[in-house]
Amino acid sequence: MIVILTPGATSLAQLHDIWAHGKAAALIASSHPGIQAAADLVAKAASGEAAVYGVNTGFGKLASVKIAYGDVTTLQRNLILSHCCGVGDALDDATSRLMMVLKLLSLGRGASGVAMGTVDLIQDMLAHHVTPVIPSQGSVGASGDLAPLAHMAATMIGEGEAIFGGVRMASADALEKAGLKPITLGAKEGLALINGTQFSTACALVGLWGAWQNAATSVLTCALSTDAIMGSTAPLQDAIHTLRGHAGQIAVARAQNALMDGSEIRESHRDGDTRVQDPYCIRCQPQVTGAAMDLLCFAARTLEIEANAVTDNPLVLVDASHENGGLIVSGGNFHAEPVGFAADQIAVAVSEIGAIAQRRVALMVDPTLSFDLPPFLTPDPGLNSGLMIAEVTTAALMSENKHLANPCTTDSTPTSANQEDHVSMAAHAARRLLRMNANLNVILGVEAMCGVQGIEFRAPLRTSGALQAAMATLRAEVPTLAQDRYMAPSIEAAARLVATGALSGSVDLPAFVKGQAT
Repeated sequence: MIVILTPGATSLAQLHDIWAHGKAAALIASSHPGIQAAADLVAKAASGEAAVYGVNTGFGKLASVKIAYGDVTTLQRNLILSHCCGVGDALDDATSRLMMVLKLLSLGRGASGVAMGTVDLIQDMLAHHVTPVIPSQGSVGASGDLAPLAHMAATMIGEGEAIFGGVRMASADALEKAGLKPITLGAKEGLALINGTQFSTACALVGLWGAWQNAATSVLTCALSTDAIMGSTAPLQDAIHTLRGHAGQIAVARAQNALMDGSEIRESHRDGDTRVQDPYCIRCQPQVTGAAMDLLCFAARTLEIEANAVTDNPLVLVDASHENGGLIVSGGNFHAEPVGFAADQIAVAVSEIGAIAQRRVALMVDPTLSFDLPPFLTPDPGLNSGLMIAEVTTAALMSENKHLANPCTTDSTPTSANQEDHVSMAAHAARRLLRMNANLNVILGVEAMCGVQGIEFRAPLRTSGALQAAMATLRAEVPTLAQDRYMAPSIEAAARLVATGALSGSVDLPAFVKGQAT
């Protein structure tokens, strides 16, 4: 299936659909005349005498070097090859394809000056599943994601490597097997392809979607933990949260309250409970995770704008009333500071969701705090260690995420002979989110294991119907811990249920909590 996209008006939901299901994408036909008009303006400038940056000049610090008309195509090819300096592990196929889609959207705004044939090849590569091999390291997030995008462009000219049919091979071979042909880049086309924030934005979007999944699951795991320790639902009363007014806080409280509705465990200790208040990790879940969700909403708005933005340089401003038909103007839209800020915000949110969840894990395995649950949630403590070291693992991952959450955008360094003297570092700000979300998958997976084990110790009292459904989902993959066993597979299975959404998908959560109303 091909998703038809409107440049400047594409939603995150559409992009998620493409990314999650491997769909192809193409630009709406009404965008084609604008693309061609910009290409015509560039062609006119390329054949003229005036020096126009990126069209008939060198690049960066070499911008003052005028290039002869006959060397324009060689200039663009050399640009791509010289900028293929990426290193590190290759980006996964889905994120690489998302990056291509974002580049397509940017070119589709008609301000980049590329030929329709260039746009067509990106669309055809998506349709035929020819995916460039994109090394994940080498971009500082200004002047655009030069190195990773150069590797994408290299495939388009038959250089570098690509994946086709699940096999990594020379790009020229991948194109041939798909029935496609490499292109010869015209004036400015190479620069239009490699200037831009599409690598950083694609990685940040994947990080955002993973963070939303984790945030939603944390509402469920906290509900399990609250019933496991026989915690109070009084702090979830709607009046508390509407008095403060934050949308995320209100949504989390309502969602958790609904999940726990009908719990026999909760009803059993409404009267006569000597405890006055639960620890903050239980009582303040709406305030903490709700605030994280609000932060994710803000980042989502930034990234949706960026996904639809023109971020290459120079920009081709078509204007029929102008004597030359428009202007080709150098600017700085390639600077990925907005993306870097969004990624830093997502990182903080992911870290804090994990920090408060880890404290709930610690609460449940501690017999002095868990309200009569056995030590480390094992029925035979001493002979068995139960979930003792699973909790230690969550502490290690929580600490790792705290370090990873330090801002990247504050760490600028000059590059390119001081021409690019302030950069965003958005690329690795976004890339680290994959690792952080994977760590949080484990923390929440272990919390679910502890919560379900704790609730089972409360039998014959039962939890709510919604939480029983979640327990059944976990128990289908992770058996009850009666005696010590090799734990790694259980932790891996629980983390996978979190990552895939299977755990949170077993219950009905509000659209806001699932990230569908951002």
